[in-house]
Amino acid sequence: MLTTLPNLLTLSRIVAIPLVIATFYAAAPLGPWLGCVIFSLAAVTDWLDGRLARMWQQQSELGRFLDPVADKLLVATTLFMLATYDRLSTASILPALVILTREIMVSGLREHLAGLRVGMPVSKLAKWKTFIQMLAIGFLLIGDAGPAAIHVRAIGEVLLWLAAVLTVKTGYDYLRAGLMHINRPAPSGASIKTAKPSAT
Repeated sequence: MLTTLPNLLTLSRIVAIPLVIATFYAAAPLGPWLGCVIFSLAAVTDWLDGRLARMWQQQSELGRFLDPVADKLLVATTLFMLATYDRLSTASILPALVILTREIMVSGLREHLAGLRVGMPVSKLAKWKTFIQMLAIGFLLIGDAGPAAIHVRAIGEVLLWLAAVLTVKTGYDYLRAGLMHINRPAPSGASIKTAKPSAT
């Protein structure tokens, strides 16, 4: 049901996307800091919606569809805007591309495996990848508007590289697990194994 709190939290991440984009047009330091606040609040809902859905037994197919879509749209849009506004160094474009490429690959793999009635549970390492990735983007949104003594942008770029390394590792793990099922025909009448896919 769309109006359950977990689904509304998921939808709030989609609503946050144009708000984060708008902050790129606001002058520093307000724009960067506001962008970080909005993005961080949206990132918290990624953890909260799944927890509430499981706690209140409100898991649904709509939620399972919207959750990863909202995550990927938020991350991809924000990384694109950071690159467009030169708030990523040339070297840091590479880990951003690695992260986006992996997200597309895993999404395609999940879609194929769903047709085979196979679920892919989220690994603990993938959850750490997501946390570090969100933390990195938060630092990058603040960027040069942060205190000069802290080197906020540099911290964000280091974290983005770390997230990219974990992205490659977890992406390989998912691909290796998925390849075992790729050539299997879709079973008839089998029930889909469910797993929250947001923290991939």
